[in-house]
Amino acid sequence: MPAEQLAELSDLFVVAAVLLYVFAMLAFALELAFGRARGNASAAVKQPVAVAAGAGGEPSPEPPAEAAAATPEPAWTRKVALVALALGWLGWAANLAAVITRGLAVDRWPWGNMYEFVVAICFAAVSAFLGTHLRQNVRFLGPFVMLAAALGLGFAVKVLYTTAGPVVPALNSYWVAIHVSAAIVSSGLFVLAGVSGILYLVRGDGLSRLPSREDLERVAHQAIVISFPIWTFAVIAGALWADRAWGRYWGWDPKEVWSFITWVAYAAYLHARVTAGWRGRNATIVQLLAFACLLFNLIGVNIFISGLHSYADVG
Repeated sequence: MPAEQLAELSDLFVVAAVLLYVFAMLAFALELAFGRARGNASAAVKQPVAVAAGAGGEPSPEPPAEAAAATPEPAWTRKVALVALALGWLGWAANLAAVITRGLAVDRWPWGNMYEFVVAICFAAVSAFLGTHLRQNVRFLGPFVMLAAALGLGFAVKVLYTTAGPVVPALNSYWVAIHVSAAIVSSGLFVLAGVSGILYLVRGDGLSRLPSREDLERVAHQAIVISFPIWTFAVIAGALWADRAWGRYWGWDPKEVWSFITWVAYAAYLHARVTAGWRGRNATIVQLLAFACLLFNLIGVNIFISGLHSYADVG
C-alpha cells in the first residue's frame, strides 16, 4: 500500500479510536453512576458504635449507617461493564493500528513529532489501564482514562497534527526506539497514577461510587513504582543520545531541565513515602505536582519554549 494511503488509514484509525474511547467512557460512566456505592474505609473506622443489649445481655454493635444505606448494584450494570471493556479494547486496537500504519507510512518509528508522540502516549495510558485491569478491578478509572485518551487524541488531531513525512537528521537514530519508547511507556503509567490521585482528592468521606481513598492511593503508588525506573532510564538514555547527537550529555536545554524536574518530583514522592511515612492527602498532592511537571514537560515545553527539542513540530 502506498505511503499516502497508509497515512490516511492511520488518520482514520485515530478518529475511530476517539469515537470508541468516547463510547467506552459513556459505558464506564454508566456503570459507575448506577453501581454499588461504597463507604470510605478510613471514615468507617471513625464511626461511633451504638451499643444495645443482646439476647444474653451482651452489648451488640449496630452496623454503621453507611453500610445499612449501601444498596446492591443492579444486575444490568455488569453487562454494561462488559460492553465498556469491549469498547475500550476496540479503541485500544484502533489506537495501536493508527500507530503502526503511521510508522509504515513514514518508514520510521512513529513518534518523531508532537502529534505522533501524543497519539502514542494515549495508547500507552489506555494500555496501562487495561493491563492493570487484567490483574485487579480498576473499572472505576475507566471513564476518566478513556476521557483523557479521547481528549488527548482530539487535541493531537486539531492542534498538533503534522503531515506524515521524514524527520530531522537528529531523530534518524536507533535511540528513538530506546529513549522515546521508554518515555512513552512511563508517561502512560504516570497518567494512570495522576487520574487516581485526582479521584483521591475528589472523593468524599461518605458513600461514593468510587472506591476507598486507600484503594485509589494504592493504584497510584503501584503505577509510580513501576513507571519511575522506566522514566529514570528514559532520562539516562536521553543524555546518551544527546552526547551522540550534540556532543554533550547535558546542556540545560528546557526539555532536559523539565525531564529532570519531573524525575526529582516523583523521586520526592517515593522518598517521602519510604522515609517520612507520608500517606494520604499530602503524598497525593506531591504526586499530582509531579504529574503537572510531567504534562508541562511533554506538552508545554514543546509548544511554549524553544530549544533543541523544538524539532517536535506543532501545527
